[in-house]
Amino acid sequence: MYKCQDKILLFIPMYNCEKQIVRVLEQLKGEISSYISEAIIVNNRSSDNTEEAAINKLKSMKLPFIAKVLRNNENYGLGGSHKVAFEYAIKNNFEYIIVLHGDDQGNILNLLPYLKNKEYKNFDCFLGARFMKGSKLEGYSAFRTFGNRVYDILFSIGTRKAIYDLGSGLNMYRIEALKSRFWEKYKDNLMFNYCMILGSSYYNLKTHFFPIIWREDDQVSNVKMLNQAVTVLKMLFSYVTSKKSFVCAELRDKIILEYSAQTIFQSTTI
Repeated sequence: MYKCQDKILLFIPMYNCEKQIVRVLEQLKGEISSYISEAIIVNNRSSDNTEEAAINKLKSMKLPFIAKVLRNNENYGLGGSHKVAFEYAIKNNFEYIIVLHGDDQGNILNLLPYLKNKEYKNFDCFLGARFMKGSKLEGYSAFRTFGNRVYDILFSIGTRKAIYDLGSGLNMYRIEALKSRFWEKYKDNLMFNYCMILGSSYYNLKTHFFPIIWREDDQVSNVKMLNQAVTVLKMLFSYVTSKKSFVCAELRDKIILEYSAQTIFQSTTI
């Protein structure tokens, strides 16, 4: 089997998704596995059996790379889990990191063509987009689709760059572009990706969007739409009125000195 020469870390954040995480891990079989150097599945203190489900699934799989289940020392939020993974990637000398959410809305196979033709190597931020030509939405309401498209337009105007998604569950980043840790003070909750879009624009990171298939069936959303919609507009306004102040500001509700996690399980390679 072909083995990718780049050192690529797969990061799967998970929180209360015991049914879905098993299906997500199933995606790692086959050709896609040859492009992954290591995987970390980061449990953000789930209150159900998500962690156990992930470990049992990994034990039953034969993967050509090491897969670890990490447990955050606190509930850091989705953004905080990203920070755990980014630090892990930097400290362990990875070249790229793939982010694949553990709730089984996205599919890593959407990234496979770009791994094969190496298009990802041209960009710092290679982002899956639900709302661009070629994308497909399943079980996603027309109202939410319209709202997301409006926000994409507003962010495109604010950043003066074409934005097709403010934060899907399938993204890829060049680690060299993350080493400045410009993301360290960004929000730890679901709005972390919004901050990343603005920060990436300010620092002129090479960003490219690619179409993905996105579905909703048995997932439970943690998004409080009205509250988040207002907060995101305020965030964009702050960025537009004073870009440097925004990207340098402390945006977290709680300051955490170190985003740390324990390794609960480590698989063996075939």
